[in-house]
Amino acid sequence: MESQLEVWLILALVAASWGQESCNCATNRWTLCEEDESGRCTCTLVGSDRRVDCSTLTSKCFLMKAQMTPRKSKRFHSPGTPLVGNEGLYNPDCEDSGGFKARQCDPSGTCWCVDSAGVRRTEKGDRSLSCGELTRTSCIYVELKHSMARAFEDGEVANALERLLQNRYRLCPEYIAGVKYDAPFIQIRLNQDDSEKSDRDVDIADVAYYFEKDIKNDSVFHTNNKLNVSVNGKALDIENIQIYYIDETPPQFSARRMISGITVVVTVVTLIIIFGVTVLVILRWRRVRNYERFEIRNGSSQKSNLTV
Repeated sequence: MESQLEVWLILALVAASWGQESCNCATNRWTLCEEDESGRCTCTLVGSDRRVDCSTLTSKCFLMKAQMTPRKSKRFHSPGTPLVGNEGLYNPDCEDSGGFKARQCDPSGTCWCVDSAGVRRTEKGDRSLSCGELTRTSCIYVELKHSMARAFEDGEVANALERLLQNRYRLCPEYIAGVKYDAPFIQIRLNQDDSEKSDRDVDIADVAYYFEKDIKNDSVFHTNNKLNVSVNGKALDIENIQIYYIDETPPQFSARRMISGITVVVTVVTLIIIFGVTVLVILRWRRVRNYERFEIRNGSSQKSNLTV
């Protein structure tokens, strides 16, 4: 009887453990997932009570916020490096919909304006800074480089990456403007206007963020869903990624920043010219001095010959 009870206890523990393992968010590992009494799995974002739709991608703003949340358990992922962009390390303010708020501020009160991809597009100011409406990132260029173990046909690479963007990242094909391939370089262009995007469509900024995380071995997907890119059954080993964001309107950086950059360049060039001129003067002076010494020595030898 006791042995049967032990068996039942073991089976119950195994079932509970299996239930916990099966209750996870396939598209976001920065979540806490639990099963309710009815057996339904619900997931919330780390650091908040916000419910996560695990059938699609989580917004970039929510993911950045989850990354900045201190980890209190080994169940959570701890990023190896801090999240640093052109605006520095910051904890973003997000709309309820998941988008970035147009104005972002750090704890010191320094504020700046961002686009829909969370990229800074203005000079920094104080809390009086006004950003207006959020500017949309309508075009994204993703530049990749793969290892030169082998080269592929242009069409094969384009088809493989288009399938990857559609199947793994749920991106509609009409937002993939093109894929160019010149071994070992690949360029992907994503276009998405506000007028085209529906509420159910994933944002190209979220796709680019997920893709970048995958390439850098810091995937947002659940640990059982690793990135595997292949072209006709052969692995496409991507070793570098660079992302460029283009907004509907140009960024608003002041001319003072450009002037300061130009000033630095002019200063460096001036110093190089001064150094070069100084070197030429020293070399010429040494050459003239050596020539004068030769003339003196030659004149002395002629005098001694005449004396003899």
